[in-house]
Amino acid sequence: MSSFSESALEKKLSELSSSQQSVQTLSLWIIHHRKHSGLIVKVWHRELKKAKSSRKLTFLYLANDVIQNSKKKGPEFTKEFESVLVDACSHVASEADENCKKHMERLLNIWKERNLYRNDFIQQLKLAIEDTSSPRPSEEKKAVKRSYQKIQEDEDDEDDDYRSHISPRNTESAATQLTEELVKALQDLENAASGDAAVRQKIASLPQEVQDVSLLEKITDKEAADKLSKTVDEACLLLAEYNGRLAAELEDRRQLARMLTEYISSQKEALMEREKKLEEYKQKLARVTQVRKELKSHIQSLPDLSLLPNVTGGLAPLPSAGDLFSTD
Repeated sequence: MSSFSESALEKKLSELSSSQQSVQTLSLWIIHHRKHSGLIVKVWHRELKKAKSSRKLTFLYLANDVIQNSKKKGPEFTKEFESVLVDACSHVASEADENCKKHMERLLNIWKERNLYRNDFIQQLKLAIEDTSSPRPSEEKKAVKRSYQKIQEDEDDEDDDYRSHISPRNTESAATQLTEELVKALQDLENAASGDAAVRQKIASLPQEVQDVSLLEKITDKEAADKLSKTVDEACLLLAEYNGRLAAELEDRRQLARMLTEYISSQKEALMEREKKLEEYKQKLARVTQVRKELKSHIQSLPDLSLLPNVTGGLAPLPSAGDLFSTD
């Protein structure tokens, strides 16, 4: 079982997925480090607010698993979570759709049925969720009568937005971003769980007693039983954490496969676009080359003025203006 640190918890929360395996694995790790309950809940609350809207409900599921399964070992987490749950529920509900809110209300009903929190506190949590359902006066939109000119300006702005979304520069930017994300995903897999030789060695080194029930008959005293119980607990936590990491790695690899498919598709589209551009510029080059050839031929067909005879040779010069108006 890895040691506790704030950065380690942040990393595990960032890797948390909605799968039951992922939630239960991290819950086991958190409960194992319950002496840091205050800091754990503080980090959980902070990371919940930073998480994407689609992941916030999973944070509540994690809190639920920790609260329920740590109760028999002590009230630390129940008390610590109580101090942040009203704000957490209000925050999650503010970004949630109706389906998500139904899941949140079902979670609160389970807490009420199992007496995890007082009824009045459960009611506070429900109110925190309901308050986000009604629009606030400051957020209500007022009907504004727009002039014809304003409507035209708005439509022009929409057209500009549309053009900007489909512009080549925007497409290239998206392709660059996808490339960067793909490179990062590949780099992250360099430290994947399946390549963690140290953990695999720990698992391979576990005593046979933790894997074979028949060997329990050899235990004859309480001291040996307590020692084996501790070893089994550590083995469970080690295997649960490693299984969770492997499950997360599988999800990462599935996501990577989807990204690669999308990347290949985008590159094929880019290739077709570049081939079309290349063909266009080849045609332009051919036209310019033809003009150059014709121009050269035309220049060669023009007479050389230097070879023409001197038509003014031997003739008297024309009179000047003074000569024309002279009285002599």
